[in-house]
Amino acid sequence: MNRTGPLAHIKVVEMAGLGPGPLAGQLLADLGAEVIVIDRASGPADPSDINRRNKVSVALNLKSAAGRDAALALIAGADALIEGFRPGVMEKLGLGPDVCLDRNPGLVFGRITGWGQTGPLAQTAGHDINYLSLTGALAAIGPAGGPPVPPLNLAADYGGGTMFLIFGLLAALLERQVSGRGQVVDAAMVDGVPAMMSVFHMFRHQGLWDLERARNMLDGGAPFYRCYETADGKAVSVGPIEPQFFAELCAKAGLEHVPPHEQMNKDTWPRLSAAYAEVFRTKTRDEWVALFDGGDACVAPVLTLDEAEADPHMRARGVLVRQDGIMQAAPAPRFDRTPAGALRSPRAPGGDSETILAAAGFSAEAIAAMRADGTLT
Repeated sequence: MNRTGPLAHIKVVEMAGLGPGPLAGQLLADLGAEVIVIDRASGPADPSDINRRNKVSVALNLKSAAGRDAALALIAGADALIEGFRPGVMEKLGLGPDVCLDRNPGLVFGRITGWGQTGPLAQTAGHDINYLSLTGALAAIGPAGGPPVPPLNLAADYGGGTMFLIFGLLAALLERQVSGRGQVVDAAMVDGVPAMMSVFHMFRHQGLWDLERARNMLDGGAPFYRCYETADGKAVSVGPIEPQFFAELCAKAGLEHVPPHEQMNKDTWPRLSAAYAEVFRTKTRDEWVALFDGGDACVAPVLTLDEAEADPHMRARGVLVRQDGIMQAAPAPRFDRTPAGALRSPRAPGGDSETILAAAGFSAEAIAAMRADGTLT
């Protein structure tokens, strides 16, 4: 299989799982990495399982010695491994870091969890909302006068988890060029989320961040940084922080414009927000978008998932594409010299077992025996 992209020289073994790990594998595969998913059982292909695009799959019974040995053979030829189990599961399977690094000293062993590999909560269950709440981030999200509002699981699962796993894997692979040695990457969401919150910690220490929600510039408290309902029940996002952009917003929309030295005066924000809300309810969302088109007032429509595909800017850049009729994001980021190749549809779990094992050095007879004794599931 010909692969293109900046990671075309990288081979990754991904232990089948849910959420952040599969997305990490997908993003690496999008940029050319050869990603082999070790599945628990074979099954039909699902075109809507976008996280499986650009990957191949082998289905192994990891509870058998032969299945474990086959997995180790694949890991021996890999640059990196991704697993998202609770701490200790890989060790129980006989595929822990010590075993894998003994077999492949250059392996980067990526572990992604919510709580991390160590700490009092390491062995307990959790989800994005729990990891986000422990970091202090969730307490700052939502309107005043009620409980916090959980965002989509972009913040902890994928921002603090997937992206930091990828960051860690690639950093370790770069370091390997110097040392020649692999290592374990412990990517915990409770580590990644605070790392993304550095600016808010800075604001807090500078006295610029109120712990009460909707009292700050970036949490919906400021009249110039929030969403407003429009006449048709839709919404626009408004975000002109800079004084000159704020002035343009007020001039074009007919809003009360406080002078620059008063723009950050929190005492005026509730009154201005209420007044601005009345104004924005006088036109439809698309009428407001047309009014601000081409300017610097920092106004954009709040689009649904389906509407985003037809947006002129999103369409011009080809941000969203369709594969097998399924809308999905194009590979990101973009590279001018080593661009990502064409998308390949999600493969069936276990659909590449024979090909993968043959490439790893297993004979046709050995593969047939593995099929017969249930090693290949």
